[in-house]
Parts: sequence; structure tokens; C-alpha cells
Amino acid sequence: AMAERGAAAAAWKPHILRQLQRRDRGLLRAHHKLVEKSYLLSACQLEAELLDLQIGLPVSSVLELADSVGGNVLDPAQMLECLKRRYKEDILELRRINEELACKMAERNTILEAKETALVEQKGRLASVSGQLSDLEARRQLLKNQVEELSCQNATVKAECDTLRARYQRRDVEFRRAAEKGLELLESIMRMKVEAAEHRNEKNKRVKQARLTKELKKAIRRPVGTEMEPDEGKDEEPKTSRRAVLEQENREKPRRRTFRSTSATSMTFTRYVDVFKDLFDFRTKRGNSFSSPSADHYCCLSPCVASCLPSVVSDSKEAHLSEINAIKFSPSSSMVATGGTDKLIRLWKVAGGHLEHAQMLEGATGGITSLDFDPSGYHVLGASHNNVAQLWKIGNKNCIEILTGHADKVTAAKFRSTRHQAVTSSRDRTVKEWDLSKGTCFRTINVFSYCNDITCCGTMIVSGHHDKMIRFWDSRQPGCTQVIPVEGKVTSLSISPDHMHLLSCSRDDALKVIDLRMRNVRQVFRAEGFRCGSDWTKAVFSPDKSYALVGSADGTLFLWNIESGSLQSSLPAVHGSSVNAVAWAPSGMYIGSVDQCKKLVLWT
Repeated sequence: AMAERGAAAAAWKPHILRQLQRRDRGLLRAHHKLVEKSYLLSACQLEAELLDLQIGLPVSSVLELADSVGGNVLDPAQMLECLKRRYKEDILELRRINEELACKMAERNTILEAKETALVEQKGRLASVSGQLSDLEARRQLLKNQVEELSCQNATVKAECDTLRARYQRRDVEFRRAAEKGLELLESIMRMKVEAAEHRNEKNKRVKQARLTKELKKAIRRPVGTEMEPDEGKDEEPKTSRRAVLEQENREKPRRRTFRSTSATSMTFTRYVDVFKDLFDFRTKRGNSFSSPSADHYCCLSPCVASCLPSVVSDSKEAHLSEINAIKFSPSSSMVATGGTDKLIRLWKVAGGHLEHAQMLEGATGGITSLDFDPSGYHVLGASHNNVAQLWKIGNKNCIEILTGHADKVTAAKFRSTRHQAVTSSRDRTVKEWDLSKGTCFRTINVFSYCNDITCCGTMIVSGHHDKMIRFWDSRQPGCTQVIPVEGKVTSLSISPDHMHLLSCSRDDALKVIDLRMRNVRQVFRAEGFRCGSDWTKAVFSPDKSYALVGSADGTLFLWNIESGSLQSSLPAVHGSSVNAVAWAPSGMYIGSVDQCKKLVLWT
């Protein structure tokens, strides 16, 4: 349509120009002819005047002249004078008309030149517009081709998307069936474990009974010494023998009851295993007898009097194959554990300011999000992305217990006062309390927002949430006992060694110290350059509760003084990426930090 309009415009404009030019040429020719006729008429009139003067005026001319002079008859001289005057007037009129026509012709020429100039400009503009139109037409065609191509690609992608959606639905159905089958297999395995345990208990019971029977038979067959007097009468011999036998039986019976009361026939399988573990676990009880105290009574380490402020890097390692999320020192400060998204837990010996790889714990079903040592330092509890928490024993690289029940990623797992109880939190908005001796959950707390971290103190459980709330729970009460709002998503919680204060880190780039007695925020720590790098950035108290430590998104460590409330120091950014977690050794001598680039750094 635009091309047709352009062609029509290009057709009528030259036509009008040609019509104007043709009209102007006609006017010029008429003007020239008129001028020529005026000159010819003047010449003819002069000749006629001369001829009239020679031959006399005609009657009509004389009558006209007579009429013009009022009927008076003029002589030839007067007549000639009148004719000359009349001719002069006509010539002047013709000259005036000629000048007017010349002016009009000049104006028309000027207008024509302007029209021609405008026409040239219009032609140039028309050529430019035609070029632009051609370019736009080519671009329109190109865009049209691209639209058609993208439409074809979109149709192909839509078909692929529909195929993938159908495949996803099928895989989802298969996954649900597999999950149901997995649950059935898990239940079957648990039943098999129970049956195997019962079978083993029965077998151990039979073995103990057989051993007891054998020992009793040996005791019965054992000869009994008696004093024989050959000179005294033989009548007293059977009485003496019978009395000795009765005495022997009296000695055997209480001995038999005493032994049976502590035998395996009156023990459960768990107690039987505990007894033999206490007998042969020489690492925890070197040289102790069977009557040594139970392993649940841990020896208390002397508390840290004053923590050393870190200033230099003592050692650094590329500890994992991918991002490291968790770090934790053992209660003795001689070992540090790290866990990452590579589904591995590595144990490092700390001696003389150096890190030495000691052991690798395997069997994790997902990336590690949290680590914790039990009070004895012989067990490690880890939380993973695969909706479970797992328990390891140091010295055994394989997992000894899997805690299942969460429906989403487990964000934290912490021991309570002993290794037999633990607490876990998850993104499925639940907090669970576990009996590790049985491997079962005995309480589930439904929370209002998914939990990023938890900590425990006696019967109190504190959870930090994505909805910018810190909630307090009591194991003896069913509901939440206290809620403290903060200004950002809570990423970590750390309780002081004296259980008097709580340290929280949140995404508003601030650390807050909460008084657990008053249940209110006591201090807020901020610093220029500190940025909370992730939703799982961890901050900790020092063992003497004098300092608060956290890692920033740029790899710098920030250290605040609790007493003064000011920034004590900032350690240089030796990490090449955001620091995910930090840990302070219970002895106060070392600090450990891990980042997203697989790096473990030991500070002293």
C-alpha cells in the first residue's frame, strides 16, 4: 500500500509540473504575439494616417471625428492631430498592458523557479524516502522471516515442553511409586532388623543357657573331699557322705541363683551389647574394670578462661571437592570436622597450629548442612540435603544410624546434654526431638516458617526462622513459649557457654545478642563492609563469651567485643569467596573458617 501511494504521488506531481510549464509557455507565446501585433498595428496605423492624409478621410472616419468634436467639421491637420493623439493613447495603453504582462511573467518565472527548486527537493526527498522505504521493506521482510522462524522454533519448543511435561508426570508417578516402595522396603528392613535382633537375642540366650548348663554339669561332676576314718564304725560313713553332699548342694544352690540373676537370660540384647562394649572398649575405658562408670558420664573439661584473639593464618587446606557448609571443633579441641555438598565429612587433627587429615566419614545421602560433636567427642551428628540426619562414630567411616522423618532438607542437627538425644530442624517447617538409643522420633514440633538453625539448652530449644522470628520451645510444654522478632531472615544461632546469652546472625547484615533471662535483644553489631553471604551463614561466641565472630560475603572475618559493643578487629580476606561458617575451638586457641570455594582456614 505504501509503495502504491508513493507511485501515485510520483505520478501526479510531474503531471502538474508539466501542465504549469505548458501554461507558462502558452502565456509567453500569447504575449509575444500580442507585442508583435501591437507593433504591426502601430505601423499599419501610421501608414493609414499617411494614406488618409494623401487621399482624404473616409466618410465614416470623418463622421466619427465630427461626432467626437461635437459635429464640427475639422480640417485634415486637426484630423491627423486627433488620430495621432488617439494612436498615442492606444500605444501607451498597449505599453502599460505589456509592462503588466511582463511583471506577471517575471512573477510567474520566479514562482516557476521556486516550484522547480521545490520539485527538485521533493524529488531528492522522495528518493531518500523511497530508499528508506526499501530498507524498511527489507527489514520488515527480514523480521517477518524471523517471526516465522521463531514461530516454528516456539512450536518445536512447545512440543518438547509438552513431551517433557508428560515425561515429568510419568517420572513423578514412578518416583511416588518408588518412594512408596522404598517406604515398604524400609519397613521390611526394620522388621527384618527386629527379627534379626530377636533371633540374635534368642541365640545369645541359648548360648548362655548352654554355657550355664555346662558349668553346672561341671560343678556337679566335681568331686567333694571328705574325711574318712577307717577305725571308726562303718555305720557313720553314709551319714557323713550324705551330710557332705547336702553341704555341697547348699553351697551350689545360692551360687547357682547368684550367677543366674546376672546372666544373659535376664538381660535384653541392648544391655548385653552395652556390657560387652564396656568390657572391650579400651579406648574409652583404658584399664577400667567392669564396674567402671557408664559412658554417659563424661569427664568435664576445664572451661576456657580467656580466648586468644586470632591474627594470622596458621594453616589452610582445600578440604572438599565442592562448597563447604559446616565446621565444628571437638570438645577436646584436638579435632575439627568439616562437611560440604560433596556428601563427605572429613576429620582433621589439630596439633601445633597445623591440620592433618585423620579420617573421612562416608555414607551421607546428601550434601552436609550442619555438624555437631556429642559431649564425649566420639560421635558426629550431621544434617543433609536429602531430608535425613545421620550419626557416625569416630573410628568407623560408615554411618551407624539414619534419622528419617523429615519431608525436606534438614538444616540443622544438634546433640542435647548426652549423645542419646538430639534435635533436628528442617525446611518442612518442623523441629523433631530424637532418642538416638532407639533411633526414633519422640516429638515433632510444627513451626510457622521453615527453620534455618537451632540450638539447645537443657529443656529449652531455640529455633531461627525464615520469617525473621526467633522462637523458644520447651520440651515439657506443647507450644511456643516466646517469640522475638528480628529485622532479617535468621541464618544461625549460637548459645554462650554459660547458657545466659544467645547470638543470632540475620540477612539484615547484623548480629544480635539476646539475654536468655529477660528474653530481649541486648546488643546489635554492625560494621562497614560486613555482608551476610547466604541463608546459612554461621556466627559463634568465643568460649569465654568475650567476642562474637562471623564471616562476610567478601571473605573477611569480623570480630566484635561483647563488653564494649565495638568492632574489635577484622581479619583479612584470605578466602576467595563468601564465608559460610566459622567455629571457635573450646580451648580458645584456634578459629576455623570455611567458604564456598572448598577452602578450610585455621587461625591462631
